[in-house]
Amino acid sequence: MSSTVELTKENFDQTVTDNEFVLIDFWAEWCGPCRQFAPVYEKAAEQNPDLVFGKVDTEAQPELAAAFGIQSIPTLMIVRDQVAVFAQPGALPEAALTDVIGQARKLDMDEVRKQIAAQQAQQAQQGGAAEA
Repeated sequence: MSSTVELTKENFDQTVTDNEFVLIDFWAEWCGPCRQFAPVYEKAAEQNPDLVFGKVDTEAQPELAAAFGIQSIPTLMIVRDQVAVFAQPGALPEAALTDVIGQARKLDMDEVRKQIAAQQAQQAQQGGAAEA
């Protein structure tokens, strides 16, 4: 039995909304590095049963890949509290994946939201200055 969830445009929003910590592997069947990364991802899913590990088949779900600007696969994305806190193309080795998960677990999401709000306010000010 797989520890991962297949994500589609039908269940993606619900999965990300209902779970505070979701890892997403964007992949395709024809992609060699994706197939190499799959057992590493599956093992991490088994070792972290409290987290949701999703997979997006970019061939079957091109809208999701496009929505996230996926240019290269595999791409790993981590979403915490509906905020993408990590996104990186390339097949990660097991130790690197474990490290990334650990770092994402330690994030202070209140601090992350403050940083996002500050960036958005700065962009709004810059946008306003450009219009003047």
